[in-house]
Amino acid sequence: MSLKKAYLLIFIILVVDQISKIFVKTNFILGEEVEVLSWFKILFIENEGMAWGTEIPGAYGKLFLTLFRLAAVGGIGYWLYDSVRNKQSSNHLIIAIALILAGAFGNIIDSVFYGVIFDDSHQQLATLFTDQPYGKFFYGKVVDMFYFPIWHGILPSWIPVWGGRDFTFFNAIFNVADMAICVGVGILIFFNKKAFNK
Repeated sequence: MSLKKAYLLIFIILVVDQISKIFVKTNFILGEEVEVLSWFKILFIENEGMAWGTEIPGAYGKLFLTLFRLAAVGGIGYWLYDSVRNKQSSNHLIIAIALILAGAFGNIIDSVFYGVIFDDSHQQLATLFTDQPYGKFFYGKVVDMFYFPIWHGILPSWIPVWGGRDFTFFNAIFNVADMAICVGVGILIFFNKKAFNK
C-alpha cells in the first residue's frame, strides 16, 4: 500500500470521527441517550481521554496525557512512513498502523481543541466556535457516543467473584477513533503472521 492511500484512509476516518463527534456534541446534552436498537444506543458522554474515562490525577495530568499522545502519534507516524518506505512491509501492517494513527489523532483533536471551540454541554447543547469555551488548549474532553449494552441483568450467584451482581455486557462507550484503534490492534494480533511476514 502506498503512503498516499494510507493517508487517504487516515483522512476518511478522521472526517467520519469528527463529524460524528461534532454532531453529537451540538445535538445532545451531556448524558442524553437515544435508543437505536434495544442493544445499540447513542449515549453522549465526555472523558479526559484515557480508556474507560480513567484520569491522571493532579493539575497537570490532562496536559501530560495530551503531550504524551502527541509524542506517540509522532512515533506512530514515523512507523507508518518507515513501513511504507520499506517495500517489504505487508499491507496488513500498513493498514493496521494507519488505523491506529487515525484513531489516536482523532482523539487528540478533541483533547487539544475541543476545550477552546465548544462551550459546556451540561444541561445545554454545546455551541461550536463559542466565545465562552469550557476549557483551554490541551484540556479538551474526548466525546464518546456508541453504546452496545447487549445484555443487562443480575449474574447467577454461582459465578465466582461477580455472581449476584448487576452486570452489563458490553458497557464500554466509545467513538469512531476508538474503533479504528481497536481494529488496527486487532489486525496486529489476529493477523500477526501476515502483518509481520517479512
